[in-house]
Amino acid sequence: MSNDSDNVLIFYDIPSRDLGPWSPNTWKTRYALNFKNIPYKTIWVEYPDIEPTLKQLNIAPCMTKADGVTPHYTLPAIYDPVRKEGVTDSLAIAVWLDERYPEAPKLVPEGTLTFHKAFLSAFSSNIEAMLQFTIPKVTWALNERSEGYFRKTREERFGMKMEELYPEPGTEKRKGEWKKLEEGLGKVAGWYGKDNTFVMEGEDSACFADFMLGGFIIWIRILFGKNSEEWKDVASWHGGRLGRLIKALEKYE
Repeated sequence: MSNDSDNVLIFYDIPSRDLGPWSPNTWKTRYALNFKNIPYKTIWVEYPDIEPTLKQLNIAPCMTKADGVTPHYTLPAIYDPVRKEGVTDSLAIAVWLDERYPEAPKLVPEGTLTFHKAFLSAFSSNIEAMLQFTIPKVTWALNERSEGYFRKTREERFGMKMEELYPEPGTEKRKGEWKKLEEGLGKVAGWYGKDNTFVMEGEDSACFADFMLGGFIIWIRILFGKNSEEWKDVASWHGGRLGRLIKALEKYE
């Protein structure tokens, strides 16, 4: 839950022009904080300001850039102004929150950290088709300072303009790529038990793996809109399993 006290945790997120919270990675942490009912306040950081902000707080980067050497500073990040310590990377944040708030529901139940790492790796390999739809739409929704940074880095990554990456509506290419996304998400949906809302077999409560998936599924809803044909598609795919998950996670939004 959000809170204005100076002593609550600070959650660093990335703003947009008019979408509100939009990043799938920061959504994982937003879900996690609300699930554990931990008071926090959000500070919005534009892309060019992420590295200097985290350096100022002595929050270590969680990865390196493509060269394998240069530190890469990313969000989400959490900072505790009382302990004067912070952490970045959504899974590392989940473990950190469980350690510091053991009385709250567990995000990563005992003995499941390896499962969560495997889930993240396997999930990432099945959503490549999503990025051509989502990354350009993010570019067009960011504030001016972030848009320039995001466009430059993503166009270098994909080797083309965002307008070229985005499948043109009504084309056969778009239909084919949308089908690939359905198939990829179908593999992920298949990891859930037939009658289970959440991934832990027999559990009636979410865990961090559900927030990993939920962050990327709600990303589609945010970018295209609740009433869009794209969201209606995704919410109905695979017997409506993904739509039911997002509905179940509404109380943690």
